[in-house]
Amino acid sequence: MKKLINIGILAVVLLSMAGCSRCSRTENESATGDSSVVEKTTPKEDVLVGVLNVAVDETVYPLVKEQEEVFLSAYPNARLNLIVKPELLAIQEMLSKEAGVAVLARELNETENDYFKKRSIKPRIFPVWTDAIVVINNTKLADTTVTIEYLVNAMKGESADRKKIVFDNLNSSAFRHLKDLGKLEKVASNFVEAQGGSEKVLEAVASDPEKIGILGYNVYLDLISSFPNKNNIRILSVQNTIGEGADNNYYKPNQSTIAAEQYPLRRTFYVLNYQPNLGLGIGFSAFLTGDRGQRIVLKSGLVPATMPGRDIIIRDEISL
Repeated sequence: MKKLINIGILAVVLLSMAGCSRCSRTENESATGDSSVVEKTTPKEDVLVGVLNVAVDETVYPLVKEQEEVFLSAYPNARLNLIVKPELLAIQEMLSKEAGVAVLARELNETENDYFKKRSIKPRIFPVWTDAIVVINNTKLADTTVTIEYLVNAMKGESADRKKIVFDNLNSSAFRHLKDLGKLEKVASNFVEAQGGSEKVLEAVASDPEKIGILGYNVYLDLISSFPNKNNIRILSVQNTIGEGADNNYYKPNQSTIAAEQYPLRRTFYVLNYQPNLGLGIGFSAFLTGDRGQRIVLKSGLVPATMPGRDIIIRDEISL
């Protein structure tokens, strides 16, 4: 909670800085009558100015893209280069210094963090929203529910029906999440399949009743409305057997069941800022965790890390 309050305060400070910066440039230009002075006094990079490479988990690219568009419309002197990759490859972009900021479904582990510690870089990490992992099958099947135990056994090649589990990518956050849940060191290659993208997962399941698909909720919402064979796709309800809120009931993913922690295959996304200086990463992080960024999350169907405030208009006169 303290982190979220701090980032909210930071957002206000950043906006004040941006306003002062604009006033300073305007005054310089007015005094000299020469617009070239603006170029000399404008900093090349600060919290709201410059170029920032952001590594993005591809399962939440639709939401991050929307965040980018709104952010750039508010701060035209900023530029974001979104590097969209499966989770493991997105982390490699950070370790190779290609990206200073990332939006991921996990924090870096100790080994990955050691790389930045050696460079004396202290990360700034904040939760931004909660997403989910969707399980789908073909509507020709009678099954409408699934258990996590079944999914883990299927990945080990031990399920009774011998169906294949289809992922977007074996470097993806969804694959890693289920491996972690099942504490699996390896999976059965004959029963786990990588399609190379979320839309291809939909296509594989829609055309083959012997396959069960796994993909991110945000990208599923983005793709399913225009998917030509969506009538062949069904979201399965997953039994809630994880954590203190486990009640053994079955839930489908939606904003309500994710927020209530009833749907078990949910995951928190973070903005991880490993920029060594106070650059644009600070401004973008503040935007994502601020009121405007969290409203975009709420509108997308996911669950924001902090619920946006509501404006209440009080009128002096009430018409009866």
